Amino acid sequence: MNAVPAKLPVKLLLGLIGAGIQRSLTPAMQEDEARAQGLRLHYQLIDLDRTGQGVEALPALLAAVRTIGFAGLNITYPCKQAVIPLLDELSDEAAAMGAVNTVVNHDGRLIGHNTDGSGWRWGFERALPDADLARAVLLGAGGAGSAIAHAALRMGVQNLVLVDSDVERAGALAERLNTIYPGRRASFTADAAAALAGATGLIHATPTGMDKLPGMPLDASLLRPDLWVSEIVYFPLDTALLQAARALGCRTSDGGGMAVGQAVGAFTHFTGLQPDAQRMDAHFRTLVSARR
Repeated sequence: MNAVPAKLPVKLLLGLIGAGIQRSLTPAMQEDEARAQGLRLHYQLIDLDRTGQGVEALPALLAAVRTIGFAGLNITYPCKQAVIPLLDELSDEAAAMGAVNTVVNHDGRLIGHNTDGSGWRWGFERALPDADLARAVLLGAGGAGSAIAHAALRMGVQNLVLVDSDVERAGALAERLNTIYPGRRASFTADAAAALAGATGLIHATPTGMDKLPGMPLDASLLRPDLWVSEIVYFPLDTALLQAARALGCRTSDGGGMAVGQAVGAFTHFTGLQPDAQRMDAHFRTLVSARR
């Protein structure tokens, strides 16, 4: 067992701010790993849907975080970008990605991090270690899509095509990527069919397919057996996209990999300890099975 840093409080208070988060497995993952590490940890859901509020609630919530003494927060839809102006500092990764999913309270200073990109990469490389990275199509240029775009280019994707109905947003992200990574490897379009022509893989980073937003993020006829398909939705774990892809013979990576990977990174930020990633993944899979 890792030694607990002396500066950690006797009991850690963490939370998740987002909308429609009642089924999140993040609290259980964080609390279970904390117990295994000899820590007392309580993880509180702060669901904007329960109060009928939106991102306008963030200033008051972050003030309460400082007052009550939360050790940190996870941040999810629709707050990953709106929270940025309210923080005292950003990690280099969060600043580059323009999105925050983890906030650490460091002696009253709120510091934003992003573990979505590294979390997605952790799950992807476990499921598809030898995937062809010549040309990947990324559906979605929002907070999660931005984080994954950075991770994909760092991982070695040679040609990344962003597809989003908001072409202006996709174009802005592509330009930011091309100023950071050499070779101008990022491009954008609103036409998924054109983007997938000649692609070796597809990454889905929109909410479509979730329990509360069922369906396919693109026409199933655009899928081909030679594509690998990476999903970020994990409620349900077996989305309509993954089912259609597997039926064609595509190799797939489910959204559970990213869910666990980002939780692994957040746990380290919150506690300073290195979690057991395999234990967290096994616990996550058990929780998902129990909820079916």
